Amino acid sequence: MHARRAVTIWCVLAAASCAVFLASLVTGSVPVTFAQALHAILPAFSPTPGTHDLAGDIVHTLRLPRALGGFACGALLALAGALLQVLLRNPLAEPYVLGVSGGAAAFALVAMIAGFAWWAVQASACAGAFASILLVLGLARRDLWRGEPQDSSPRLLLTGAVTAAGWGALITLLLTLAPDTRLRGMLFWLTGDLDGVGTAWPAWIALALVLIFGVSAAPRLNVLLRGDAAAQALGVPVLRLLLGVYLAASLAAAAAVTTGGTIGFVGLVVPHLLRLAFGNDQRMLVPASALAGGLAVMAADLAARTLAAPTQLPVGVVTALAGVPVFLWMLLRRSTS
Repeated sequence: MHARRAVTIWCVLAAASCAVFLASLVTGSVPVTFAQALHAILPAFSPTPGTHDLAGDIVHTLRLPRALGGFACGALLALAGALLQVLLRNPLAEPYVLGVSGGAAAFALVAMIAGFAWWAVQASACAGAFASILLVLGLARRDLWRGEPQDSSPRLLLTGAVTAAGWGALITLLLTLAPDTRLRGMLFWLTGDLDGVGTAWPAWIALALVLIFGVSAAPRLNVLLRGDAAAQALGVPVLRLLLGVYLAASLAAAAAVTTGGTIGFVGLVVPHLLRLAFGNDQRMLVPASALAGGLAVMAADLAARTLAAPTQLPVGVVTALAGVPVFLWMLLRRSTS
């Protein structure tokens, strides 16, 4: 893809993300002006530095962390989806296919049933996600750790699907045994909820790491799309690249689930939609997926806060309601092409 076209795509997505980000700060049950939002974000621009008002406190403590966390979650999920679609050579692959979200959800629900603090719930979700990563990697090691060129994606995909099914059964059991007083919060977390985001910096650190890896590996990912044997013949270290892609995608999914729960369809729809619109050049697709994924989740969270106000909807419900028709349209487009 021509560099100028790629930069144009990135700039348009970045501008749209900034617009939705500002809208997220000023929109809600308490009206906030752009000037008040700017003062909350940049206290030095306040006419009376060091003072706090209701609007500033709402922006600084509630809406700003939620918007930042929503963008990071969406960017991580879309990045994971883009990487997994290359790894599995399946344009309909998505971040949760390897059971990462199931492990995180199971561990988080146990912490919720035990009545742990919110930070302990997030820590438990992170531990569960990485436990699932290690489990899938260990079960699929026969194909992933061989040095000869081969297509390891079917075994990895099947291993992840079976692991995800096992976690799903455990989650159902936990919901059945959970006390009624905790059930609503558990269901909100399972469907994706950004209401409890207090700080987004762990997700942003993970986003920076995964994005750096994805951008640096993009030329080799383009070669990998031709197959393991062809990539090996062209000098690509296939084994090391496959492991790197798997670990990066798993880290992205783990960080996203830990921050905002299981937000579905973003990692599936966003990379595939960008691929249909602009092509399959990973050098363009990886950064564009991060920007478009962050934009999608921020917009979904804004809709979740305003559509049924003052009631707040789980953001995962909004992404599913929007993602299902888009996904069906993509399937129909593929079947008629």
